[in-house]
Amino acid sequence: MSQIDDQTRIELEAAAFRALMHHLLEKRPEVQNIDLMNLAGFCRNCLSRWYQEAAQARGLEMGKEEAREIVYGMPYADWVARNQTEADAAKKAAFAKAFAENVGGSDKG
Repeated sequence: MSQIDDQTRIELEAAAFRALMHHLLEKRPEVQNIDLMNLAGFCRNCLSRWYQEAAQARGLEMGKEEAREIVYGMPYADWVARNQTEADAAKKAAFAKAFAENVGGSDKG
């Protein structure tokens, strides 16, 4: 593969991120965040936290809810009401383990 200049690399990464978000929000909204976390170690909330952290690293003020609305394409509570289902005890236990291993003890997910 030929060398890719920085601007093109950034544009490709942004396009891949947009495709991931479209897939998670439009094509597969039935896939629960808890299942993503349990299987992959991250979920839509992690993506919104990473977005928020990237903004803050560049000196932009961005709160948790604002970042979630950007990632979810709507207020988080609206997305939850439309798409989230109750997890059983086994999924909750697996989530606690996955969260501790991938996010840490604080409420970052």
